[in-house]
Amino acid sequence: MSEPSDPRRRDAAVLRATDVEARAQTFSHPWNPRSEVTGTRMSMLAGLSRCGVSRARVEPGRESFADHSHHFEEEWLYILSGRAIVRIDDLEHEVGPGDFIGFPTPSQAHQLVNRFDQPVEYLMGGEAREFEVADFPRLNRRMLRFADRVEVVPLDAAQPLVFGAQDVATSEATSPKPAENDT
Repeated sequence: MSEPSDPRRRDAAVLRATDVEARAQTFSHPWNPRSEVTGTRMSMLAGLSRCGVSRARVEPGRESFADHSHHFEEEWLYILSGRAIVRIDDLEHEVGPGDFIGFPTPSQAHQLVNRFDQPVEYLMGGEAREFEVADFPRLNRRMLRFADRVEVVPLDAAQPLVFGAQDVATSEATSPKPAENDT
């Protein structure tokens, strides 16, 4: 006896290695002139919407993206071949085949750099939430993503929002005082 069909049901996808390689695209981060990644967004091709998994390659002398951290979306890397330097805050770690790097949120700033003479190939993945806040500390920028809308603001422009009496002591200490002749 067959189960009733669920109209929301979506078909599974099998991506062959040849298809993954054929669909690879090269892209770079607009804020890092040394950024150049060639890869395939496999999860998107398979119809997944809540997580992201990509196969990627960074050539010698190139970097993945701009140094960044995430507030909500966890991220990970798994090195398939080659070597690279993963920068985490101000520390650098050499990584190679079989190494796994996880960035729980809120994450430390991170970036992958290839200083070696062979390409580094890796899987990268993480959550694909409808919203995300990512900081670029070396660039003093914060990216805010809400669905398909992305905004960038200076990282140091954030100000506390004060609501009524709950923060009276704080707001009185930081609010400008009226001049004596303003009353």
